[in-house]
Amino acid sequence: MSALVLFSGGQDSAVCLAWALARFDRVETIGFDYGQRHRVELEVRRTFLGKLAATYGPAVTRLGRDHLLDLSVLGAISDTAMTQETEIAFNASGLPNTFVPGRNLLFLTFAAAVAYRRGIKHLVTGVCETDYSGYPDCRDDTIKALQVAVNLGTESRFVIDTPLMWIDKAATWAMADDLGGNPLVDLIVEDTHTCYLGDRTQRHSWGYGCGTCPACELRSAGYRKWVEGP
Repeated sequence: MSALVLFSGGQDSAVCLAWALARFDRVETIGFDYGQRHRVELEVRRTFLGKLAATYGPAVTRLGRDHLLDLSVLGAISDTAMTQETEIAFNASGLPNTFVPGRNLLFLTFAAAVAYRRGIKHLVTGVCETDYSGYPDCRDDTIKALQVAVNLGTESRFVIDTPLMWIDKAATWAMADDLGGNPLVDLIVEDTHTCYLGDRTQRHSWGYGCGTCPACELRSAGYRKWVEGP
């Protein structure tokens, strides 16, 4: 039983990585450099992976190879606040301009290509449609449709696992605590990155970030709800 986790360096994918390590015998990770504005996430993901085995027991024997793919072409064709120095705002469709069209579709397709070569069946991604920014490629229907397309196109039986799909950010923090206790939560706070602006100068109780972008607001609100309880 093996899995390939789409690990960006952010909170959600870090929790998914811990989730996968608790369930699969062999776990590999994959990240993507697409010219993201918050490319500091690519730096912190290396730090996180380097520290994980000392913090989380299952990683000692189960964490395997990391893959980092160059998808700069995605950034080159995207005119969004995630790839350009543009003020974050909402467009006429109601979506924030941080939405990068096709991003998760490409990520999962490339992950499937790597998994095919590596003999891995499960793809694990941290997409969620319960407590998110409204991105259509994070929805359950999208993921199910993509799983069908990838399996037909590769004559395979990949399973795309989405452990966060139906939970909010508070429950994501709780999942991290359930999986690895304070050491894992502390590692996520210190060595993951979610802020769209790439701000690592401001340290909050929930981690680093500007504190005002949509990603920071979701992460901070979830942390506060988890700490304070219902």
